Amino acid sequence: MNLYDLLEDYFVDSEDAVRTLITWFLNQVMEFEALQQAGAEKYERNDSRKSQRNGYRKRSLTTRNGTLELLKPQLRDVPFQTQVFERYSRTEKALANAIMESYLQGVSTRKIKHIISQLGIENISASRVSRIAQELDEKVREFLSKPIEQEIKYLFVDATYFKIRDSVRYTNKALFVVAGVRKDGYREILGARIADSEDAMFWEDLFTDLKKRGLTGVEMIISDGHKGIQKAVTTSFPGSSWQMCHVHLMRAVLKTIPKKHQKEVAEKIKEAMEDPLQLSKVGEYLEERKFNKAIETLDRFHFDTHNYQAFPKEHWRKIRTTNILERVNKELKRKSKVIGAFPNEEALLRLSVSILIDINEEWITGNRYLSMED
Repeated sequence: MNLYDLLEDYFVDSEDAVRTLITWFLNQVMEFEALQQAGAEKYERNDSRKSQRNGYRKRSLTTRNGTLELLKPQLRDVPFQTQVFERYSRTEKALANAIMESYLQGVSTRKIKHIISQLGIENISASRVSRIAQELDEKVREFLSKPIEQEIKYLFVDATYFKIRDSVRYTNKALFVVAGVRKDGYREILGARIADSEDAMFWEDLFTDLKKRGLTGVEMIISDGHKGIQKAVTTSFPGSSWQMCHVHLMRAVLKTIPKKHQKEVAEKIKEAMEDPLQLSKVGEYLEERKFNKAIETLDRFHFDTHNYQAFPKEHWRKIRTTNILERVNKELKRKSKVIGAFPNEEALLRLSVSILIDINEEWITGNRYLSMED
């Protein structure tokens, strides 16, 4: 690859130039892997050679920068193994497995049958699906039981909802994702669980599991106003605070307000979320207009609206909502859209955790989320 040509291309079409650079880099990674596995350079003669090179096979890889056409090296005597496609393969395998399970269990629609044909999957057997499921289940167990090695200062919990088949009917179930900001300022996804209920016992069990894996140092938990979570926080994390997510609080209040008044109420609530002194004034304003349900909602979370202000001011914008998980939930929804309804809870976990593993790798190797004091 000529660097000057790449720079010229960048000014003409920066997106295409970035794809070219990534393609070149990943091909170089696979060349290095082939060198290690073969034990010698191309055409090199030495006693440590383990295999001969056998050309290349084209392989496409879908990334956030578009689809890349890569050249995967081939070896004569042993299969070539690469880390480049591992993340891609895991998520795509989980997605294909969920589709195949749906097909076998009779959940399939014309849409599912069309996807099956596009995937080029022939002679689907229950044993094949079971083997793939077992392989993915091991990855799920590994991720959901991995030790939590660093202290977590801020803990975030949010849910997204999926349709799951339950015998002959379909139910909406919540998948809760737990993420944290570590003492070093980096984000980490800590767990995921499907909820059958949202009472205090569910939350206490979830928090107990996290603590058994090593969760320590929690100073504040940020979430929606899930049933039972406030009580569980008090029991599981003595001395820590619970923060009601401002976005969810705003939604909860506005859905009780007539549409013509929503904009005005939203502006007043937004101001009150930044200034505790304004909260009582908002209550008086709502009382004058007899918006009693809105008053009840604000009163329920009155003492948990401004806890974020006990922490460094430069953190406030990122710790008063669960927006840290917004992109996660969108990605979960996007990838699962082709399925429609999952055949069972296990299929949902296989796909979701595969996606969460990828996002977690980006988080812990990417940019620091918050600047923390030493």
